[in-house]
Amino acid sequence: MSTVSTVTSSTRATASSAAAPAKPLRKAGQRQQKLAAFALLAPFTALLVAVFLVPVGYAISLSFFSEDHDGLGFGGGETVFTGLRSYLAVLSDPSFVSGFGAILLYCVIFVPAVVVGALALALLLDSGLVRLRRTAQMLLYLPHAVPGIIAAVIWLYLYTPGLSPVIKLFAQADITIDFLGLNTVLPSIVNIALWSGLGYNMVIFYAALQALPREVIEAARIDGAGGMRTALMVKVPIIRGSVVMVCMFSLIGALQLFTEPMLMNQATPMVNSRFTPNMYIFDAAFRRNNYGLASAASVILLVVTCALSYAVTRWAGRRERSAR
Repeated sequence: MSTVSTVTSSTRATASSAAAPAKPLRKAGQRQQKLAAFALLAPFTALLVAVFLVPVGYAISLSFFSEDHDGLGFGGGETVFTGLRSYLAVLSDPSFVSGFGAILLYCVIFVPAVVVGALALALLLDSGLVRLRRTAQMLLYLPHAVPGIIAAVIWLYLYTPGLSPVIKLFAQADITIDFLGLNTVLPSIVNIALWSGLGYNMVIFYAALQALPREVIEAARIDGAGGMRTALMVKVPIIRGSVVMVCMFSLIGALQLFTEPMLMNQATPMVNSRFTPNMYIFDAAFRRNNYGLASAASVILLVVTCALSYAVTRWAGRRERSAR
């Protein structure tokens, strides 16, 4: 009996002596993981603070102040605290409200069109029906490589009566169309954005489709699913995360619409200098020199963008949980 207890005690001593150096090693490993995580996150955190948080904080602080000029406005102005006066002025300005109406209508047209169009092109490329797949992918992506302002200038040339060969071709067929008219200017802007954005989003969807397990596709085909049914019932649900991401990024980009209407402002009276919220901000800051008003409008646009992005994320999460 004493021999058994001696062996047991010696075994416990050996186990405790072996576990003793394991604790410092485990702590050292955790410390190294934390240092590695900090080293990897530090550049992103610094960039986030420098290019996003600091400008946002400066814009918020600037929106509570205004520069008042005495007399006829000559000489230096005095910076005074105005509180929420700039926010109230922005929200009560009909041009800002109408600009938000125009941008929301633009989002309703553009976001579904770019998501459905890019997804259809990606599914077509993934199906194998398109020959020279790499060449087709490059040609579809090529418009995105063109700078936005250059693309807008090209399309503005095609929209301008007297210059556009497209309008002349329609005129020969006795078809009169005004791309810069009251009811057509917004679809014309959507067309420019689609031309630039379809290829980029198509590449995202195509990369997600290429990562799908081929066994799932083969199982669907064995079960008798055709190409269309496989695409809509198998492929699209699996890449739901990519679809939500493209929807959210397209929405954020649409809310920041600026380049295309800014150039069209020079060609048609249907696009005024405050056609979109971003154009309103530009007009307030650089034409009226009212930086408090521009900052307040920027903060409002930021809040609306964050709210819509959050709504899209929550909606997607709810749909994913219900699908399970």
